[in-house]
Amino acid sequence: MLFRLTIDEVILRLFLAVAVSGLIGYDREHKNRPAGLRTHILVCVGACIIAMVQKEIGFNALNIARAYPKMAGVVRADDARLIAQVVSGIGFLGAGTIIVQHRAVRGLTTAASLWAMACLGLAVGMGNYVVAIAGTLVVFGVLAFLQKIIRVHAYKRIEIQYKHKLETKEFIQNYFDAHHITVTDVNFNVTQTEDVAIYTNIYEIEIPKELNYAGIIEEISMNKNIMHIQTVSV
Repeated sequence: MLFRLTIDEVILRLFLAVAVSGLIGYDREHKNRPAGLRTHILVCVGACIIAMVQKEIGFNALNIARAYPKMAGVVRADDARLIAQVVSGIGFLGAGTIIVQHRAVRGLTTAASLWAMACLGLAVGMGNYVVAIAGTLVVFGVLAFLQKIIRVHAYKRIEIQYKHKLETKEFIQNYFDAHHITVTDVNFNVTQTEDVAIYTNIYEIEIPKELNYAGIIEEISMNKNIMHIQTVSV
């Protein structure tokens, strides 16, 4: 009896890799994230292939040791070597999905989902089906439902550029007070031009659960003195 992966087993593992990654990839594609369906499937299938290659290397070592008992102490195979390279190497792909735009960091969740896809692909490729399926359900649940179940209202920073200092500052403060928005910190900056002074304030705020940042930005931007407003990560 030879230790080896049968063609049926190879097809099953590749199909399962496509299925589990397709579920996660569809969710990311639906939400218009940087890495979508095809990217997630390719990452998972690639990791699955590497895991199966590693498995075959281990099986070959066992077959050689079994056929040539005197070489048992010479032939070695490290089941974790290629897997370790996948786990560390997937970082370059994840880093490509992280974007820093206007001091706001985006794409971290997509990078993490790609790394998780590699892990699921390795689990499928190594034949750990229970781990792969359970891991898929957990990852999908985190991406699709966790934010709806647990609402975390972290501190946000809003950058506001405006003119007419006294009038506009009073409007902003009145808006915060009326909507029970707590200002925990604020940074001021002013740029003087020939015609007008441009003021830039960065407010660190905490908002009530019933409000959302998009609505706040839209409402504040309606003021005629507001020149630019955005959320920022500092």
